[in-house]
Parts: sequence; structure tokens; C-alpha cells
Amino acid sequence: MATSRGPPMRPAWRKPDRLHEAADTGLRFGSAAGLAIFGNITGTVMKLLLVEDNERVARFVKKGLIEAGHTVDHTENGRDGMFLAASEPYDAIVMDRMLPGGVDGLAIIEALRATGNRTPILIVSALSDVDERIRGLKSGGDDYLVKPFAFGELLARLDALLRRSQDSHAETTLVLADLTMDLLSHKVTRGGKNVALQPREFKLLKYLMRHANQVVTRTMLLENVWDYHFDPQTNVIDVHVSKLRQKIDGGDGRPLLKTVRNAGYMLTTDA
Repeated sequence: MATSRGPPMRPAWRKPDRLHEAADTGLRFGSAAGLAIFGNITGTVMKLLLVEDNERVARFVKKGLIEAGHTVDHTENGRDGMFLAASEPYDAIVMDRMLPGGVDGLAIIEALRATGNRTPILIVSALSDVDERIRGLKSGGDDYLVKPFAFGELLARLDALLRRSQDSHAETTLVLADLTMDLLSHKVTRGGKNVALQPREFKLLKYLMRHANQVVTRTMLLENVWDYHFDPQTNVIDVHVSKLRQKIDGGDGRPLLKTVRNAGYMLTTDA
């Protein structure tokens, strides 16, 4: 006797065997679970800035980067992107070119490079002509990824930028104007004269020099110089900054260590 058989059961989920393209977002993605297969290639957690005005692109890229183990700040317009890129320390920036807010991606990059900001920048854009890619790289971008793109490629390019950045940071000397720090001998000079620093003062100055011309907040100093992940409710930062200022700015040279009211501190040659 013949038996009646219904349609075959479909598994609740299976690992995607290929990426599919979402044409309206400019991305090629597998499922959310599939994003995790890309992993974190370098094993290093990056703090990233994503400047992208397309809501769906931003949502999927941010989701993928977080699932890969990174932390992500996102803004959708050029003005806020410029502010964040200039005021926060990021390991890398993912920058769209055509942005609302009166400031486009290339203008942001050029402004950052003009102030000495060397944060690695990956440009993502639908402008795919060779001349456009050349223009993006000449503006100061470190890499250029054309939309639509596979998320795995974006992640791999970011990891490559981080590796190159880490290699370039293997420098042994930090210099700002006539202030010099030898990272190997722990020797600091200002105008050719030795500056004697205590270990914590040296660590504080090194952090400020690595973020020269950027506002460094109290929270950033607590976390990176004192390894505090809470506010101890003391004036420990003020005391150390005051002592450091006396030592490096106490001579005849132009003051370098500035207090930025209601924000933090900045080591800069600007008046």
C-alpha cells in the first residue's frame, strides 16, 4: 500500500556555504552566525571608528566587527566624524567618502593628516574608478575598498592596517618640537637638557606624546597610565600633570602641556 509523504523537513539552521549580496547595502554577507567564522585574525582587540551614513551598511559592519571582538563607535555624518576622529584615540577608522553634515570623508582625512594624526584609515566607497581610488589614497587614506564588498575582506584589510601600524610604532624615540623621549634608555630631554622623571611621570609623558595634538581625557589617563578602570575620586592626575608641566615647561621654551577646560589635557606646539 502506498504511503503519503509530506515535504522534506528543512534544518533550522545550516552554515552558509557562500556569501550572498545585499545589493541595496553594498555588502556581501552570510548570516549573522556566519559573520563569526571570519574571526579576529590578529587576536588584538581594536577600537574602531565607523563613519558611514547608510544605516544598513553601518548596522551590518558594526555588528560584524563587534562579533569579531572589536569595539566600535559609529557616526553617520562628516561633522561628528571629524570631531570623534580628532578627539579620540582609535586603532583604525573606516571612512565612507560621501557624507552628510557639510564635511565629506576625504576632507576629514586631509584635516587629520594636516594635524599629524596618523591613525590608519580604510576608505569604503561606491566610487570605483581608478582616478577616484588614487584621489582617496593621495588624500591620506591607507587603503581603499570599493562597494559592494565582502565583510571578510573588510576585516582582513583592517587587520593588515593594524599590523603595519604596530610595525611602524616600533620606534625607539618620540619627538615633539624640542622635547625628545628615548624609549630604550628612558631618557627625556627638552632643548638638549636632561629632564629627570619618576617612572609614573615618564609613563604619563609617553602616553601624552603618543597622542600629541589630541585631547586626552582623565578617563583615558586613568585607564592607560594608572590602569584604573574606575574613578578613584582623587586628584592624582592633577598632581602628576602639575609636576610634569613644571619639569618640561619650566624653562624658556614654549609651553607644550595644555589643559583643555572641561575636556582633559593636550601636548601640543600650538599656542
